[in-house]
Amino acid sequence: MKEIPGKWESFSASSGIVRFLDINLRSIGQVMFQDNPLTGLLFLVAIAWGSYAAGVPRVAIAGVVAVVVANLTAQWLNADRASFHSGLYGYNGILVGLALATFLSPNALMWVYVVLGASVSVIAMLGTANAVKPWGLSSLTFPFVLTTWLLLLATYGFSGLVGAALPAGDVVAAFQSYEASPLKLIDLLQGVLQSISQVFLKANGVAALLLLVGLAVNSLAAAAFALAGATLAVLAAHLFGAESELITGGLLGFSPVLTAIALGAVFYRPSWRVAIYAMLGTLVTVIAQAALNVALTPLAIPALTAPFVLVTWIFLLPRQCFEPASTATDEAAATRAS
Repeated sequence: MKEIPGKWESFSASSGIVRFLDINLRSIGQVMFQDNPLTGLLFLVAIAWGSYAAGVPRVAIAGVVAVVVANLTAQWLNADRASFHSGLYGYNGILVGLALATFLSPNALMWVYVVLGASVSVIAMLGTANAVKPWGLSSLTFPFVLTTWLLLLATYGFSGLVGAALPAGDVVAAFQSYEASPLKLIDLLQGVLQSISQVFLKANGVAALLLLVGLAVNSLAAAAFALAGATLAVLAAHLFGAESELITGGLLGFSPVLTAIALGAVFYRPSWRVAIYAMLGTLVTVIAQAALNVALTPLAIPALTAPFVLVTWIFLLPRQCFEPASTATDEAAATRAS
């Protein structure tokens, strides 16, 4: 983990407003395990560009509103100060905001949902951290998944909220086979880039490049594992005969990207054994993504990052097999609040 220049630290410490800005930028960076405000800024630019290019600037705005609300909630709850300053209470919130604005039709109630979801994600974060602490695990993005699933499912019971972009129940057809066609280089490149950008629910190559730069600013290893994870996910999904649009759209690759970073560059000390282990976890995440897509079809809700959470938890349990990283930049620090 590269240190932020002392001048920025001193500057942010001198002003409450700047410190809060710093915390929010770190929260955005923590979506991909990076405790760095510059990384967070680059991620935010990627989100803004991806939203603007897709003609939905409200998605980026919802993300900003959500991360601010989440951090204000954490401050109000007197959450662990060190974890708060590292942005560990806001990254689930921004994902909730991005997801709700992506899947729901825009109206006043959607914004109420964004604020509510961002606040609840912090409570879910604290609760999950306490629940998994005995196993030495981190909550990862489980609070985001749980909160968003509940809010999206509830829209089917409310007339004021419409999930216009939610799966219609047949986006992923169970037991339907697809005839694999040769994977062209352009399709491979598109699938890899969009697997990375879909971490923030964006399907945009420029956004993906900005995310990679943001990762590299703080951790070259994280950037390398993100790229390797996305490539492996695309190749594996094609080999297994997944639907081509899901592959090129990055919809089978974003959870594997997070798994690759978590196992390869965050929780374990990097080595060749760890790299192979991380790639194995990445491959399993592709399978878990397809499995949950099918399992959730009757509910017509997206799997989100649940495959990443499930597989990463499984692969973190046998910790005695690998040397843990000396400084894990993850939400495990949040368990100090319990």
